[in-house]
Amino acid sequence: MSAYDMTGPVNPPEGPVPGDGEQGRASGPVQAVQQLGQTTVPQTESNIFCMTIIGQIEGHIVLPPQNKTTKYEHLIPQLAAAEQNPKIEGILVVLNTVGGDVEAGLAIAEMIASLTKPKVTLVLGGGHSIGVPIAVAGDRSFIAETATMTIHPIRLNGLVIGVPQTFEYLDKMQERVVRFVTSHSGISEARFKELMFKTGELTRDIGTTVIGPDAVKDGLIDAVGGIGDALAELNRLIAQRKPPAGTGGALQ
Repeated sequence: MSAYDMTGPVNPPEGPVPGDGEQGRASGPVQAVQQLGQTTVPQTESNIFCMTIIGQIEGHIVLPPQNKTTKYEHLIPQLAAAEQNPKIEGILVVLNTVGGDVEAGLAIAEMIASLTKPKVTLVLGGGHSIGVPIAVAGDRSFIAETATMTIHPIRLNGLVIGVPQTFEYLDKMQERVVRFVTSHSGISEARFKELMFKTGELTRDIGTTVIGPDAVKDGLIDAVGGIGDALAELNRLIAQRKPPAGTGGALQ
């Protein structure tokens, strides 16, 4: 799920690829072409841990195999390892997600927000639905100019019992999302709920899709930018956290 593991860059395995015929005799470079589309893999040590959240966020229910998913139980150990690894000085979270499991998305967002190391989030393509809280969980957030974010009320799939308790459960879960987003971004609760409950913009549905500059204008995201801007800001936060020369120790 990330560009780097906790010990260094990811290298393609050496030796033959399991299988029959020519594929079974494929060498390391051939395997790199097959799996990564390139003949060489970057061999650069980095003090930044890059985590990608792609496709649909998978929570307690396993999604069909044809779905591109990000499993939250895979991300949480990686974030815990990045937090305690002294070689990792900053975390970059790149999102292109349609959303998914609400509680899994909130768990990831809370985990990112609670990291003590500098963290920057970047929305590329889309950061929809429960991807919105994850997008605002960093110390600084960026969104590509053409990227979009869909804000809509909480939904449940499957059997829903038509009693007041079901509505109360949905309402409390929705308040959790609203509270997190408004406390980790510059958007007001009134404006966020206005976007969430807007009618007529999404076909046969309630909600709003905001494009990069509009998300910044509303205070949801800090700035429009790409990977270069996000890395520059993360490096700035890392340098800011380091103690002045000659003082020793780390700033808390």
